Amino acid sequence: MEYSNLFVVLMGIGTVFFGLICLIVLLWIMGKLFRRAVNPAPVQTTERAPSNGGEILAAISAAIAEELGTDVSGFRIVSIKKL
Repeated sequence: MEYSNLFVVLMGIGTVFFGLICLIVLLWIMGKLFRRAVNPAPVQTTERAPSNGGEILAAISAAIAEELGTDVSGFRIVSIKKL
Protein backbone atom coordinates (compact mmCIF):
# COMPACT_ATOMS: atom_id res chain seq x y z
CA MET A 1 0.00 0.00 0.00
CA GLU A 2 1.39 3.35 -1.02
CA TYR A 3 0.60 6.57 0.85
CA SER A 4 0.23 9.87 -0.95
CA ASN A 5 2.67 12.68 -0.33
CA LEU A 6 -0.06 14.85 1.16
CA PHE A 7 -0.95 12.16 3.70
CA VAL A 8 2.68 11.80 4.78
CA VAL A 9 3.08 15.57 5.16
CA LEU A 10 -0.14 15.93 7.16
CA MET A 11 0.78 13.00 9.43
CA GLY A 12 4.23 14.53 10.07
CA ILE A 13 2.82 17.95 10.87
CA GLY A 14 0.11 16.40 13.04
CA THR A 15 2.66 14.35 14.95
CA VAL A 16 4.83 17.39 15.62
CA PHE A 17 1.91 19.50 16.84
CA PHE A 18 0.58 16.66 18.97
CA GLY A 19 4.02 16.34 20.60
CA LEU A 20 4.20 20.08 21.21
CA ILE A 21 0.75 20.13 22.78
CA CYS A 22 1.74 17.23 25.05
CA LEU A 23 4.88 19.12 26.13
CA ILE A 24 2.89 22.27 26.86
CA VAL A 25 0.36 20.37 28.96
CA LEU A 26 3.09 18.48 30.82
CA LEU A 27 5.02 21.65 31.62
CA TRP A 28 1.83 23.40 32.72
CA ILE A 29 1.01 20.54 35.11
CA MET A 30 4.56 20.47 36.49
CA GLY A 31 4.47 24.24 37.00
CA LYS A 32 1.26 23.94 39.01
CA LEU A 33 2.69 21.10 41.12
CA PHE A 34 5.98 22.85 41.89
CA ARG A 35 4.34 26.19 42.58
CA ARG A 36 2.17 24.52 45.19
CA ALA A 37 5.12 22.60 46.71
CA VAL A 38 7.40 25.60 47.13
CA ASN A 39 6.28 28.24 49.58
CA PRO A 40 8.16 31.40 48.64
CA ALA A 41 9.61 33.21 51.63
CA PRO A 42 9.87 36.98 51.56
CA VAL A 43 13.23 37.98 50.18
CA GLN A 44 15.12 40.74 51.89
CA THR A 45 17.64 42.48 49.73
CA THR A 46 20.14 44.77 51.33
CA GLU A 47 22.49 46.70 49.15
CA ARG A 48 25.94 46.84 50.66
CA ALA A 49 28.08 49.87 50.14
CA PRO A 50 31.58 49.12 48.94
CA SER A 51 33.99 48.80 51.83
CA ASN A 52 36.74 50.64 50.04
CA GLY A 53 35.91 52.96 47.16
CA GLY A 54 39.58 53.26 46.25
CA GLU A 55 39.80 49.57 45.35
CA ILE A 56 36.79 49.85 43.07
CA LEU A 57 38.20 52.97 41.44
CA ALA A 58 41.53 51.20 40.87
CA ALA A 59 39.79 48.20 39.29
CA ILE A 60 37.72 50.41 36.99
CA SER A 61 40.79 52.45 36.04
CA ALA A 62 42.77 49.31 35.25
CA ALA A 63 39.94 47.93 33.08
CA ILE A 64 39.61 51.19 31.14
CA ALA A 65 43.38 51.47 30.67
CA GLU A 66 43.54 47.88 29.40
CA GLU A 67 40.69 48.49 26.96
CA LEU A 68 42.21 51.72 25.66
CA GLY A 69 45.72 50.29 25.55
CA THR A 70 47.17 53.15 27.61
CA ASP A 71 48.65 53.64 31.04
CA VAL A 72 46.44 54.42 34.04
CA SER A 73 48.14 57.78 34.45
CA GLY A 74 46.95 58.76 30.94
CA PHE A 75 43.42 59.64 32.04
CA ARG A 76 41.47 60.77 35.07
CA ILE A 77 38.10 59.48 36.30
CA VAL A 78 36.04 62.39 37.59
CA SER A 79 32.94 60.58 38.85
CA ILE A 80 31.32 57.14 38.97
CA LYS A 81 27.57 56.58 38.90
CA LYS A 82 25.82 53.30 39.53
CA LEU A 83 23.45 52.43 36.70
